[in-house]
Amino acid sequence: MASKKETSTEIFVTEQRRETLNFCVLGTTPLIHNRMSQKVLQTLLCPPPRKNAAEKAQSLKHNPVEEYRNSPYTTNDESDPTLITILPTAFKGGMMTAALDMPGVAKTQIKRQVYVDGQITHIYGIPEMMMAVTRSADINKTPDVRTRAVMRKWACHLSISYTVPILNQQSVSNLLAAAGIVSGVGDWRQEKGSGNFGCYKLTTADDPEFLEVIKTGGRQAQKDALESPKFYDQETEDLYRWFETETKRRGMKVAA
Repeated sequence: MASKKETSTEIFVTEQRRETLNFCVLGTTPLIHNRMSQKVLQTLLCPPPRKNAAEKAQSLKHNPVEEYRNSPYTTNDESDPTLITILPTAFKGGMMTAALDMPGVAKTQIKRQVYVDGQITHIYGIPEMMMAVTRSADINKTPDVRTRAVMRKWACHLSISYTVPILNQQSVSNLLAAAGIVSGVGDWRQEKGSGNFGCYKLTTADDPEFLEVIKTGGRQAQKDALESPKFYDQETEDLYRWFETETKRRGMKVAA
């Protein structure tokens, strides 16, 4: 019986390399910060014992000022240009979402081929206190009131690495720009459907509006805004004033 003829196939692997692009990002809608608070993390790590009715009556479910100050990611390094930061993965996640609506681009491909440099992204802008009704993740979608920091105007610098020749400079720029329109970053962002917060656009380093946010929304200005909160809207002010009055009437103390 004749033996099968052995054949060999040569494999060609295209050379791949990483290149980096730097972007100036300017917010087009307010950014809501949504870091999980230390109190929640501590409760998850070491759940407290159940409270009885008397203990519940004397304890506060919310401390708006504390929640406001804990809502953004912050850095303790005094040499950093901003106090408030955001995770770079927020922008990468937006690019992955934008890829779903773009022909010829796969979300999983962007996940592997794009990298937002750095462990944190410094966000310039002045935070304000925002109190709004949210829905919990339980089966009943229980309503609650959350207090978060929101920036009306915000900006940042981004450094994005990508794989060549699979992606090129124009593709990455278009994808990031699309993410700023259809996805956004932070809470109640465009991607979620009901809100339109956290949208942004790409701009140049000499854009007057971009330079103004960088100039006025640095580390010291953010420290002052977290220390002495200003209200984002009338609803927030009304809710907080009522909260102050009601806690005093009940004889409850709230940390300043």
